Amino acid sequence: MDQLQHAMSRQSITDRLFKSRIVIINGQINQELTGTISSQLLALASHSNEPVTLFIHSQGGHVESGDSIHDIIRFIDTKVRIVGNGWVASAGALIYVSVPLEDRYCLPNTRFLLHQPLGGVQGSSSDIAIEAEEIVKMRHRLNTIFAKATRQPLSRIEKDTQRNFWLTAEEALDYGLTGAIVSHISDIH
Repeated sequence: MDQLQHAMSRQSITDRLFKSRIVIINGQINQELTGTISSQLLALASHSNEPVTLFIHSQGGHVESGDSIHDIIRFIDTKVRIVGNGWVASAGALIYVSVPLEDRYCLPNTRFLLHQPLGGVQGSSSDIAIEAEEIVKMRHRLNTIFAKATRQPLSRIEKDTQRNFWLTAEEALDYGLTGAIVSHISDIH
């Protein structure tokens, strides 16, 4: 398939997904993806109040980019249902919990990862100290969001996210991270 045919085929898929009110997050959460997803959500919300189904398969990425998508989902009036598939990790999990528990679904083989924010700071000792303080604040904020979303005590979330905390679909259901494990799109309400 040449480049033009590929581009036309991709646009056709995008148009069909838009008409079906489906948004897909696939891959690393970054500023470029945030702009695309936020634009799609805002456009769909301005077009109709019919629910949007967002599929997420992501290893995570930039926390503030995840924050942005999380906040846009909560900002619009349109109901968003999120379906986790593959893996939903880190900033991807932050996006995942932006909707109420009853609107969080996952496919049977989905894996989830919660953990504390990672740093990679260089520079003077005073800059490193500032960044460390910001990471501590971010960690508390994220843990508070996950505690509220899962109804787990904040102390448990803090303990669980000290290290990488992996959950299977069944474990995520028990933990309160996902609301339902689904096998077919007709299972989504």
